[in-house]
Amino acid sequence: MAAYENFSQVYDELMDDVPYDLWCSFVKQVLASFGIDGGLMADLGCGTGKMTERMAAAGYDMIGIDSSVDMLQIACDRSRSMSEPPLYLLQDMREFELYGTVRAVISVCDSVNYITSPGDLVRVFRLVNNYLDPGGIFVFDFNTEHKYRDMIGEDIIAEDREEVSFIWYNEYDENSRLNLIDLSIFVNEEDDLFRKYREQHVQRGYRLEEMRSLVEESGLVFLAAYDDYTMTPASEDSGRVVFVVREKGKGE
Repeated sequence: MAAYENFSQVYDELMDDVPYDLWCSFVKQVLASFGIDGGLMADLGCGTGKMTERMAAAGYDMIGIDSSVDMLQIACDRSRSMSEPPLYLLQDMREFELYGTVRAVISVCDSVNYITSPGDLVRVFRLVNNYLDPGGIFVFDFNTEHKYRDMIGEDIIAEDREEVSFIWYNEYDENSRLNLIDLSIFVNEEDDLFRKYREQHVQRGYRLEEMRSLVEESGLVFLAAYDDYTMTPASEDSGRVVFVVREKGKGE
C-alpha cells in the first residue's frame, strides 16, 4: 500500500502539533536575507499543502509538488477558498518538471528522508539546481541519523482521540540506515465503529557532512546548516537540520 494513501485522510488532524507558522517565519527570514520576498517558489513534498498555503499567504506564487494524489486532493480542496491558490502538481520529486525557473525551492517535514538512495537524492538536488533562478535559494530540512538511531530508536508512539487513533511502531536499522515506520490508524466512521488502516513508511537517516557532500556533488552551493528552524548552527547532535543552499551555474 502506498505511503499516505490512508494516512492522508487524518494527516492534518494527527500532525496538528507541527509548527508550520514557526517554519514559515524562519523560511521567510532566510529568503529575505537574500532579497527574495516574493515571486515563484516550489514546495517539494508539499503533502496537504499546509506550508505551501502559508508561503502563498506571505506573498509568494506557490507551486506544490507531491507524489501522493490523496494528499494533493486535500490540498486542492482546501485552497479553493484562497484568492491566489497554489498550483499543485502530481509529480515524484526525483523527476519533477517545472515550466520555467523559480526564485526559491523549499522542502519541509523531512520529505527528503523519503529519498532513501543517496544517488537519487543527488538527482533531486540537480533538478532543484536546474529549476532555480540564477542565485536562487533552496531551503530544506531532514532528520539525521542521530535522531532515528538515538532519539527515536525502537519507540512505540500511540495516541487515542475521539475520532481517530494511531499506533506508530518505529524501527531503525543501523546497517542500512533505514528507518521503518509501521503505522496502524483507527478511524471512527460511524456509531463508534472504527476502521483500521495500515501503512509502512521508510526513511533514510542522513549525516550532516554526508548531506553537505551530496549537495555539493549535485552542483548546488552549501551556505548554512541550522538546528531545527533556529539560527543555532547544526551539529552532529541535531535531530532535525535545515540546510540553506544556492543555485550554481547560470550566469556564471
